[in-house]
Amino acid sequence: MGVWELVLVGVVIALGVCGVLVPGVPGSWLVWAGVLWWALTDPRPVAWAVLVGATAVLLLSLVVRWALPPRRLRDSGATPRMGVYAGAGALLGFVLLPVVGAVPGFLAGVYLHERLRLGGHAEAVAAVRTTMRAGGSSVLAELFACLLTAGAWLVTVVWA
Repeated sequence: MGVWELVLVGVVIALGVCGVLVPGVPGSWLVWAGVLWWALTDPRPVAWAVLVGATAVLLLSLVVRWALPPRRLRDSGATPRMGVYAGAGALLGFVLLPVVGAVPGFLAGVYLHERLRLGGHAEAVAAVRTTMRAGGSSVLAELFACLLTAGAWLVTVVWA
């Protein structure tokens, strides 16, 4: 696989990760499609192993999201700006504290947005709870699965 194809696969995966935060965009499907594209054009067995792992993680994420309450984020006051804060926090947490850092990073991003919007600590904590109960946990589950898949793909491409 050439460098330009790898860049295009990376763009598709990045769009999928960002698409998780945008309503109506099939983020996890884009991430999976990017990994599938890469596995179909890369003859190494490790590519197929990453595809199988990505499929398992994304399917598990789907099952977890079905078990969680339905998304009602707009009703809780969530805005696209909050999604940007939460996504940036999750990505930063994922990079600084590999894998597990995405969860506290996501929560910190939502908290920071609410703290800036509302001004107080107690109000921000209450708003984070409301957001997570209204569907933020579902977004977090999908985002975490997509970040995990993207991270596995990136590590494999760089080191394998």
